[in-house]
Amino acid sequence: MTDSVTPKPKLEPASAPASLSSTNSNSQPQKKPSEPIPITFIPGEKGKIHIKEQKGYFQRLRTGINTLLIISFFLVPFIQYQGQQAILFDVENQQFSFFGTTLWPQDFTLMAWVFIIAAFMLFFITVFWGRVWCGYLCPQTSWSFMFVWLEKQIEGNSNKRYALDKAPWTLDKLTKRVSKHLLWGVMALITGCGFIAYFVPATRLYEDILSFNASFWITTWVWFFAVCTYLNAGFMRELMCLHCCPYVRFQSAMFDSNTLTVTYDANRGESRGPRKRKQATELGDCVDCNLCVDVCPTGIDIRNGLQYECINCGACVDACNQTMDKFGYAKNLISYTCENELQGKPAQRLHSWKFIGYGAAVLIMLSVFAADIYRKDDIQLNVIRDRQSLYREVGDNRIENSYTLKIRNKTQQAQKYLIYIEDRHDHYINNDINVEISIKAGEQLSYPVTVYQQRNARQDEKLFKQSFNFTVMNLNDPLDTVSQQTQFFTP
Repeated sequence: MTDSVTPKPKLEPASAPASLSSTNSNSQPQKKPSEPIPITFIPGEKGKIHIKEQKGYFQRLRTGINTLLIISFFLVPFIQYQGQQAILFDVENQQFSFFGTTLWPQDFTLMAWVFIIAAFMLFFITVFWGRVWCGYLCPQTSWSFMFVWLEKQIEGNSNKRYALDKAPWTLDKLTKRVSKHLLWGVMALITGCGFIAYFVPATRLYEDILSFNASFWITTWVWFFAVCTYLNAGFMRELMCLHCCPYVRFQSAMFDSNTLTVTYDANRGESRGPRKRKQATELGDCVDCNLCVDVCPTGIDIRNGLQYECINCGACVDACNQTMDKFGYAKNLISYTCENELQGKPAQRLHSWKFIGYGAAVLIMLSVFAADIYRKDDIQLNVIRDRQSLYREVGDNRIENSYTLKIRNKTQQAQKYLIYIEDRHDHYINNDINVEISIKAGEQLSYPVTVYQQRNARQDEKLFKQSFNFTVMNLNDPLDTVSQQTQFFTP
């Protein structure tokens, strides 16, 4: 192309959240939204996406974060605390252990708060950084890139994988495909074990799985999640992001003109076109190399504007910056920027009403959650009266009422407890003022007690009741107490 080419008129910057596009064209002139390139996943067909490997700052950052998350996923179940697995969802015993704190079904509100806070923190981060979760933290993205890396080790780079798809079946192709799927299968099985290790003690789980001594249900769940991982990370990949993930459908509602998103600067890049290095031209900075499409995990062309398929992984940013370096142009033709900055306006991220609103909501919910944690008792007490009779008259001119105390030790250590009566009005428990009991870690004890009171003249007049509190105190921590009110009936 020569210097005499008449430049095309400058285009307006790609609009932000208001105009989400799902087009996937990468040729010029650009296709209309009504003419998307179909994405198929038949081996060897043009539509199958083989991600081109890309290096750069954002890819090093993403790879580092993904690697840390995957390693943490497998190692966390092996962390021990006070002789037990630090994080364990024990479905069989209906308890959740977290570094010495045990939550029971009665503490479900605390777990609900955790999920609500996590959701609002995601919204809060989205207002500021866009879909950074999808590109850097999402397990689907992490495992998909890991499976792509394994595929690359067996079949080669993206060009070799495309060629292998189209090649006829030979012994070499069969060997590579079988090796790849075996490697995927092993990784998927390890992932299934890693997931179930959060529900079954990890040391016991791996030993039972490797020795084929695991129970039917544990084996079934391990293989279930292994198959899910194999299909999601090996075959579905971007389909999960495009069609199954609910977040992709509503994330644009959290965007505003200050949200950082991966954006193509159309004013600077258009009119695009190929040229030689150091060639004088009146074209825009975009050399139409198509690398931004080749490296995209979802196969979109970011030059068509903001699209819901974009996961903000920054691969196109690194690819474009690499090309700009080669041609001696300024970097960040594609960059993390916001609509205001693209239009030359100052960004006001910290003054966005959405940012302030979501931030305030997160702080309020964290405060409520902290208060609930602070008020949480490590003892659970439930007092049940004897329903057969209100009272009984016994020898020595005494009256007795019977109760059953259901006491649960919600800690992960055996504890000794003292049971006594507040405001006892000469009440005695089992002929004593108080009682000491021991309860193992995480167990509930049904403890029958009989409360006595000496009869007096006033009690002959009419039936009446007296209120009092059963109190249970941890002898190892006197501040750890719980009480429940009940009644004592007398004739």
